[in-house]
Formats: sequence, structure tokens, C-alpha cells
Amino acid sequence: MILENALMTQHDSEAVDLVLVGAGIMSATLAVLLKELDPDIRLEIVELQESGAVESSNPWNNAGTGHAGLCELNYTPDSKDGSIDIKKAVTINTQFEVSKQFWAYLTGREGFGSPRDFLNVVPHLSFVRGPKNIDYLKRRFNALKTHHAFENMVYTEDRSTMEEWMPLMMPGRPVDEPIAATRAMNGTDVNFGELTRQMLDYLAAKPGVKMSYFQKVTGLARHGKGWRVEIKNTRDGGSRELDAGFVFLGAGGAALPLLQMSDIEEGKGYGGFPVSGQWLRCDNQEIVKHHQAKVYSLAAVGAPPMSVPHLDTRVVDGKKSLLFGPYAGFTTKFLKHGSPLDLPMSIRPANLKPMLAVARDNMDLTRYLIKEVRQSMEDRLETLRGFYPEAKAEDWRLEVAGQRVQIIKKDPKKGGILQFGTELVSAKDGSIAALLGASPGASVTVSIMLDLIERCFPEKAKSEAWSRKLAEMFPAREKVLEADAMAYREVTAMVDKRLGLAD
Repeated sequence: MILENALMTQHDSEAVDLVLVGAGIMSATLAVLLKELDPDIRLEIVELQESGAVESSNPWNNAGTGHAGLCELNYTPDSKDGSIDIKKAVTINTQFEVSKQFWAYLTGREGFGSPRDFLNVVPHLSFVRGPKNIDYLKRRFNALKTHHAFENMVYTEDRSTMEEWMPLMMPGRPVDEPIAATRAMNGTDVNFGELTRQMLDYLAAKPGVKMSYFQKVTGLARHGKGWRVEIKNTRDGGSRELDAGFVFLGAGGAALPLLQMSDIEEGKGYGGFPVSGQWLRCDNQEIVKHHQAKVYSLAAVGAPPMSVPHLDTRVVDGKKSLLFGPYAGFTTKFLKHGSPLDLPMSIRPANLKPMLAVARDNMDLTRYLIKEVRQSMEDRLETLRGFYPEAKAEDWRLEVAGQRVQIIKKDPKKGGILQFGTELVSAKDGSIAALLGASPGASVTVSIMLDLIERCFPEKAKSEAWSRKLAEMFPAREKVLEADAMAYREVTAMVDKRLGLAD
């Protein structure tokens, strides 16, 4: 059998090697990787909605930032001794470069579209106000410049330079306001929805691949060395059972309830804290043409890292828009199209203590969310004017963003902690895995899925055939990119040229 934990099933029964739940960027990436590694793999992607990339991967449900640590200030925390910790920024940067290598590998292959349809050069800027924040940004810049991944970053406190970098943001700003910015010209805007659709189309043309929509997973149970997945068709009410050697739960916020349904020991104790979001969106091209950047600043006190304010150029279906936000909110839904019962139904004896501990220790976050929910449109515009002083209400409208479920997990000291980012949870035998959490998930999907392959299919990953194919797809992995400046420059230059980013 092609996978070490695949089922020995009769071909006249409904059975596959892999079932992937959710047709977003995570499942699409994993499915393509495994199909490239072993073309004989039989897999099915089951999705609750009518098509792929409807939830978090939809371009209007996320910021579209190619997260590479270039502008996101929450990736470079300020230490008590005055030093800046750049480890997370370097890690995310190299992980994004690995994602780009995979997209470059797919470019030009039959059935995969053009990278121009999902990937665009958009400079990444960090922008701060006030002497204290300027001091931080300058120390951050000096720390990042020591690493080759950030060697082309530029710092300025000069207003005329900033007028060139971000012309929309400077008119109307007090002339005596202390401000500073950094800029990285190699930043990107990514339409993860279009990228997902291209990968799903690429997959659909291959033998042994099935895409099933309007499919709700209603049961997960051990079956032999694999799993029996119970599925309901939400259109006609029909049900079926599907046997699989491996199951991936890549259903965004819905991955947590599915993980709980599996009842694996490794998933016990996890909880979820849902955070909704909104953007202000501008489609007025007279305004849009004056801003070609993603400009990130510092989060408000008590705000979650995903709520770092930023004014972004977005490119969706060839048309530019501006997004500002996100404005956080709270709902008990785990998906944008989910149920208000999602949060209460996720509470279990095993995760009750961690969830109560998180509620106790995160009162600042609670107060922040209450404040955000109570904001009026004028309140939101006032926040925007900190970036764009001359913003007018008639040019902006509210756009509801995707739903994020932050991870709550056990902690021996605190009882439970709220964890931002992503986490891969897998069974000891490697037969099932789930991806929990939020940003920077989409940007680093390829690294996460490679980690999954090495964890769940260790013998195959070490085999000569798979090792040779992985080396073809990935000229340099994260550790090499982090440590070897020459390799980083050579590989990124080659990849950027293939993806059309070099100019």
C-alpha cells in the first residue's frame, strides 16, 4: 500500500487513502504535496460549502499579506533589556520563502494557472508615531538588518521620504508629529482564494482525486488502522461512510469540533476562542492609486496580535482596493457561516479548566473586544484617520472578515493559555491530524504541511523516492535559508523570477 497506515480495503467499497476535510488553502496544499510525492494516492476532499476557499481562504476574509516578518511588529517583541527578539520574524520569513518555492514549482505545470492571478509585489512598511515607538522601530530595524533576509530593508524619519513611500498617509498630518517608517520592497499581496482554486483545479484533473461539496462530517471513528468518516449531504439529506487510512482536518475554525469528534488523546484539553473581524474597504480608484503598500503599525494595549492595525493595498481579480483594520469583534461562531452554538458545544470536561483559566487571565482582551464591538462607524473612521488623516466616510464601507478561532491549551502553571498562531495536532500513530489556530497560517501553509508529512508519514518522507521529489520541489528548506546567506539570495532570486516578482 502506498501509505504505511492506509487501509487494506476492497475497491468495491467507498474507500480512499486520504480524506481531507475542508477545501481551503491547507487541504489544497497538503493534497497537492502528497499527490506529487505519490501519484497513485487516492484522495477525497470534502467541503461543507458549495465550493473551495469560501471561509478563511476567501480573499476578503483575510488581509492577503504574504507574511514574511517584514512589517509585522508583533513578530519582533521588545525585551526588558532593550534588545529586539527577531527569531520569530526570521522563522516566518524563511517559511514564506518555502511557500514561494512550492508555488514556483507548480508554475508552468499543466492545469495550474498563472502566479500573476494570485501574487503581486506590494511593499511592506512599518509605521509608528511618538518618540517611544520611534525608538523601538529603530532598534527593530538595526536588529533585523543583521540578518540577510532583511538586508534590503530601509529606515527613515524623513517626512519627504515618507511622502514618497506612502503619499496617501501624509497630507493633513501635523507637521510636528514624530513619525518613522521602514520599508521592504520585496513584500507581497497574496490572493489565497485564487491560489486555492488553482491548486484545486490542478488536483481535479488528476486520477484518483475526488472533490465533494455540500458535505458535512457527522462522525469520525477508528476503523482498522485508519478511520471511518460519516458524511451527510446537506443538499439531499443523504448519508454515506468513507473509509480512509489518513484523515486531515483542515476546516479552519471547524477543525476543533472535528478533532474533538475523533476523541484522540492528543486532542483532549484544547479549546477555542473565536474572534471575528471587520475591515473598512475603499474601492474609489482616485484614492486607491495613491497607496501602493501594506502599512502595519502597533496593536492597541490588550489587543490580540491579529488585531495589529494596517492599511493595505489588495489585489483581487486584477482590481486594486484598500483595506484598513481589522476591527475585532466577538461571536460564538467558529466559522463565518457557522452556528452560534459552536463555542458552547465545544466545551468538554477536559478543556473546561484551561478555558476558565484563559477567561481569568485575559481581562484586557475581554475589555478590548467589548470596546471594539461597541464602536460606531465614526469611531472606526477616527482610527483610520491615524493612518490616513483626510479619510472621508463616503469613500469607505464595512466589510465582514473571516472568523478566527484562537487556540486554548493546557498549561501546567496557569491552567490554560491563549495561544496565537497555528498548531498542528496529530495522533501518535499518524493516522489523523488537525490544524488549529489562525495567522500567519496561510502564508506558512507549505512549511506546516511539510511538518505534517514528516510527522505522519515518517518512513515515506525518508525514502529515496520522496526525498528526491522533495529536493526537486524545495531547493532550500527553512534551516538552510536561515543560516546560509548565499543560498537564501540565490534561491529567492530564482523563485522570484519564476513567479514574476523579480521586477
